[in-house]
Amino acid sequence: MTTILTSQQLDLTIKRLAHQVLENHIDLKNTVFIGMQPRGIYVSDRIVDAIKKEKTGATVAYGKLDITFYRDDVRDQFHTATKTEMPFNIDGKNVVLIDDVLYTGRTIRAALDALLDFGRAAKVELCILVDRRFNRQLPIQPDYTGKAIDTIISQRVKVLADTHEVVMYE
Repeated sequence: MTTILTSQQLDLTIKRLAHQVLENHIDLKNTVFIGMQPRGIYVSDRIVDAIKKEKTGATVAYGKLDITFYRDDVRDQFHTATKTEMPFNIDGKNVVLIDDVLYTGRTIRAALDALLDFGRAAKVELCILVDRRFNRQLPIQPDYTGKAIDTIISQRVKVLADTHEVVMYE
């Protein structure tokens, strides 16, 4: 096991991502944040909390999206459905999708399909904690990246909520 981000590095990376998003979305009235269920929620909760601290008093629209039934591998693998919480319509909004690790791009493709059920966004941006470059199966790239790493297909990258670290397993 190799540590990619220590707890302290993870804290700094979360704050940096929040600031980068705020640079492009100073007025949050037309922006919504959507965390990807289940593993992206730890990261999205922390980024949204950092944004709320920075923009005290501002209303921050935050939802959680389960893409289980939009996946193209749902028949090949076992996926447990979780709850989607989208208390708003995304018509004409700027959507910032937040996930933990970008690997093949298939999860994000499924999220884009799922978003259509909630309206037609003006723009969709992708905020990722860890980008596993060079492993993409689809042409999807993040707008905001915490850390880009080079991995091989046999390696696994996990965000550990209990220890607040990001690690890579062989």
